[in-house]
Amino acid sequence: MDMQASRQLGVTQQQAWDALNDPEVLKVSIPGCDKIEATGPLQYAVGVSLKIGPVSARFAGKIKLSDMNPPTSYTLSFDGQGGAAGFGKGTAKVELAPNDAGCLLSYTVHAQVGGKVAQLGQRLVDGAAKSMSEDFFKRFDNEMQRRFPAPTAAVEAAVVAERSPRSAIPLWVWPAALVVAGLAWWLLR
Repeated sequence: MDMQASRQLGVTQQQAWDALNDPEVLKVSIPGCDKIEATGPLQYAVGVSLKIGPVSARFAGKIKLSDMNPPTSYTLSFDGQGGAAGFGKGTAKVELAPNDAGCLLSYTVHAQVGGKVAQLGQRLVDGAAKSMSEDFFKRFDNEMQRRFPAPTAAVEAAVVAERSPRSAIPLWVWPAALVVAGLAWWLLR
C-alpha cells in the first residue's frame, strides 16, 4: 500500500515538529493507542487496539526514526504484530515546510499488511485506514489547539479559511492523517 498527501497545519513548523516527536501527543492522537514508550535513541514500542470489519486485535510494534533533519523531515520505519490478525510494516517519509498559515506537512507511506487483516480486502482496509487517519487528525488538531491556543480571532479566521470546501476538514489535518493512515496500514499488515 502506498499513500502520499500533504496537509496544512495551523501551527508553526517547530511546534508541529515537536508535537510529531512527542510520544504523549501521539498517544493522545492515535486512535486505540495505549502505549508509546522510548526503547532507545529514536526508537519506540507502540501498542494499539484496532477493529477493522470483523477483525479486532491488539497490535504491538516498534517505530524507529531515521534520516533526522530537524525541524524539516525524518523517516519513520514501523513493524507491528497483531497475532492471528496479522502484521504491518513499512516506512513513512514526513516533511514539514513553513508557510504563512503555519506549515505544510507532506508524507509518503509505503506499507505492507498480512494475515487476516489483509484477507479482508483492500477496499475495507483502505476505508479503515482513511477513517483512522481522519480521527488522528481530529485528535491531533484538538491537542494542538489545547497546547497552542489561537491568540486572536484573525488566527482562527486563517485556520477556518484553510478548510477544504469539499470536506469541511481543515487542510492541515490531512498530513497528520497520512501519518496515522501509515501507522494503521502498518499495524494492519
